[in-house]
Amino acid sequence: MTERLPPKERTKIPRQAMPEQDPHERAHNFAEVNRGLEILVAEKEAQRCLACNDPKCVHGCPVGVKIREFVDLVIEGEYLKAAAKIREDNVLPAVTGRVCPQENQCEGSCILGKRFSPLAIGHLERFVADYEQATGQVGLPERAPATGKKVAIVGSGPAGLSCAGDLVLKGHDVTVFEALHEIGGVLVYGIPEFRLPKEIVRNEVDNLRKMGVDFQTNVVIGKTVTIDELFDEEGYDAVFIATGAGLPKFMNLPGEHLGGVYSANEFLTRVNLMKAYDPDHYDSPIYYCRDRNVAVIGGGNTAMDSIRSALRLGAKNAYIIYRRGEEEMPARREEVHHARDEGVQFLNLHNPVEFLGNDDGYLTAVKLIKMELGPEDESGRRSPIPIESSEFDLPLDVAIIAIGTGANPLVQSTTPDVKTNKWGYIVADDQTLRTTKRGVFAGGDIVSGSATVILAMGAGRTAARSIHEYLTTGEW
Repeated sequence: MTERLPPKERTKIPRQAMPEQDPHERAHNFAEVNRGLEILVAEKEAQRCLACNDPKCVHGCPVGVKIREFVDLVIEGEYLKAAAKIREDNVLPAVTGRVCPQENQCEGSCILGKRFSPLAIGHLERFVADYEQATGQVGLPERAPATGKKVAIVGSGPAGLSCAGDLVLKGHDVTVFEALHEIGGVLVYGIPEFRLPKEIVRNEVDNLRKMGVDFQTNVVIGKTVTIDELFDEEGYDAVFIATGAGLPKFMNLPGEHLGGVYSANEFLTRVNLMKAYDPDHYDSPIYYCRDRNVAVIGGGNTAMDSIRSALRLGAKNAYIIYRRGEEEMPARREEVHHARDEGVQFLNLHNPVEFLGNDDGYLTAVKLIKMELGPEDESGRRSPIPIESSEFDLPLDVAIIAIGTGANPLVQSTTPDVKTNKWGYIVADDQTLRTTKRGVFAGGDIVSGSATVILAMGAGRTAARSIHEYLTTGEW
């Protein structure tokens, strides 16, 4: 057992760096970029924790992980107990330790960060989750006695998985329905292997299976079976809709129909879920990127995932085209840093106005216009304004549109008594996530619009508490 250092000694320890694969090597492979912390490095980082009486980091975590308690266990060398402590609130620690935007949430609330670098909570979370997996001694929480109640969860993304984990521990029979052939939602189709290896997701899903969650793939709720049929014919007592926001948005520009123009959803699904990155073993159709000019329009994490994937597929030139400056990019700083190190070229303050093609209907260039930032609006954000007569053509073979997604309307269209707003998202109570249909709850991106993995998981936990209360009391 390691003794905790005095407070002044803790602040003298610099934040421990995450080992990374060399940028020149990783730009040509899909192996994970971040390598994970070694034991001694993790213990040294954990010693930086100030052990606050009122840990603000916990308030910044959407699922309420007991951060101080698990960090204390790391200091004591009790890594399996630390992992089990995280699992009390987070069913996907190996996932969130990799893709959660800690800098805006738990680490963003860390008191240490007021004068020094915040505690590397995400890196420590990943460390204990990976340690646990390597030992094969996963500390799964104990399940309560069976209640005889059945819950259907529509969608196996972060919200659905988090809700399933909490509900099955309460003793309910939980079935997760997934439209695709693999469980994980955006975790498997949207996030590339180099950021989140799919084996990590499969391991966490297997842990949920061991806890008692039943998974059904290739079931399209709204087509294969409707919400009403889940109640009337299948005997479910409650339904949680967690279908995400997977409907691609386009720019409605001339030439957007040309061959070589993708939505980020389609591009990443082909690369990740259909394994186009591994042509020796999988024959996934994808427009050739090797030795081509590829650009992604957008500045979020999906844009970074797309262009970094294109680079690994052999792009000759890989561009990010974003209508604002780099400081305004919504992507994580780490992802922007990694992209730049790998050779991605950033065309900030530029915006497409037209896609140009050849007689065969394939993309050959994009016409761009330069932008400048205008005065701040009510939210404090400066709007981009086109600069007159600044257009120019950029040679391009592949363009990937990553400007956001909308609500897939399938479930809502077959469940008319579930109210939606003008954008097609399901209307749910902020506190309970109840919809306008008795027994039906909804949460995650299908309610809030596109957000982060951990926020979706937070919604899943909220839904689980509300569903359990409904199943226990029968009150609506």
